[in-house]
Amino acid sequence: MKKIALCLVALMAIVFGATAQNIDELLPIRGFAIEAPAPQGVDAFVRFVDEELAPAKINLLILRVDWGYAYESHPELRDPNPLSKADVAKLVAACRRNGIRLVPQVNLLGHQSWAKNTHALLRVYPEFDETPSIKTENYTGWPNPDGLYCKSYCPLHPGVHKVVFDIVDEVCTVFEADAFHAGMDEVFYIGEKECPRCNGRDKAELYAGEVTLIRNHLAQDGRELMIWGDRLLDGRTTGLGEWEASYNGTWRAIDLIPKDVLICDWHYERADLSAVYFAMKGLPVATCGYRNPEVSLQQVKDMIQFRKQTSAQTATHLQGYIHTIWSGAAPFLRSYYAKEDAQGRDGGAKAAKAVLNYLREL
Repeated sequence: MKKIALCLVALMAIVFGATAQNIDELLPIRGFAIEAPAPQGVDAFVRFVDEELAPAKINLLILRVDWGYAYESHPELRDPNPLSKADVAKLVAACRRNGIRLVPQVNLLGHQSWAKNTHALLRVYPEFDETPSIKTENYTGWPNPDGLYCKSYCPLHPGVHKVVFDIVDEVCTVFEADAFHAGMDEVFYIGEKECPRCNGRDKAELYAGEVTLIRNHLAQDGRELMIWGDRLLDGRTTGLGEWEASYNGTWRAIDLIPKDVLICDWHYERADLSAVYFAMKGLPVATCGYRNPEVSLQQVKDMIQFRKQTSAQTATHLQGYIHTIWSGAAPFLRSYYAKEDAQGRDGGAKAAKAVLNYLREL
């Protein structure tokens, strides 16, 4: 009987080992990206990691921290009600026990404001603003008369990176992270005429320079850089438009950035096939979906199929899928755990559940 039991154990190890190996071959990155929970929501979020993300074989969690941590290097940049070290330790422990790679995100370059609100960096250090003449308080909705969507910091300001890199290093350290997500999406303000440093500069070179500078800083500590991919796509040639791609020339930076930057290629209305473009440029890439269950599932299936039907070298760059959520963690979880007919309150809940259920079965 003991021999039979040992054989069964060995057989189960082979079967489950093969299953784990197969999903890693099908989809090396199985990610989830969401705003970090508030301190009072950490325990509920940890349960979500244990009960939903881990069983769905998620192996990457990107948390948008931004200014919601109690930074010690720059306490002046803390938002109200920030996460503490103890809060972050709970998140780190949850991810570690579930084999999930935890990556913090702080929006760099662009997204330094939203609508009428200027975020902490430019609020505290207005001298870093690429377009100080454009005032967020005048925002009336897109398209604003002066074109305002989100402010950017000036990538050539001599003081900006000392502050930014202090934040990057601290958040990576407290999250025990071997990678960092810098955002860098929807950068509409770059190389502007009113900026005494950027005026007349090539926008693609400015963008690529900032990506490279951040990547090189992270590499000193063996960390990887992740960014959103929209600014590296030509919005006019592809027909992707000025949100999911670039109209201001930054798209040429795709040939200027280091080849080890992970591109998070987001498309939310259609399962566009631009991940293959990034892969053929030699860049690692993960497709990202959001609120449409059918589109999101198609993106997962497309990535699996891309990896099967292309060369081994190109398949290496096609890394997987990351599901994104663009609300706070608390409203998302309320919607996610609500009855099915109430899940529409958060645009991403139904799609997230569909994707996680699909991944469970792989």
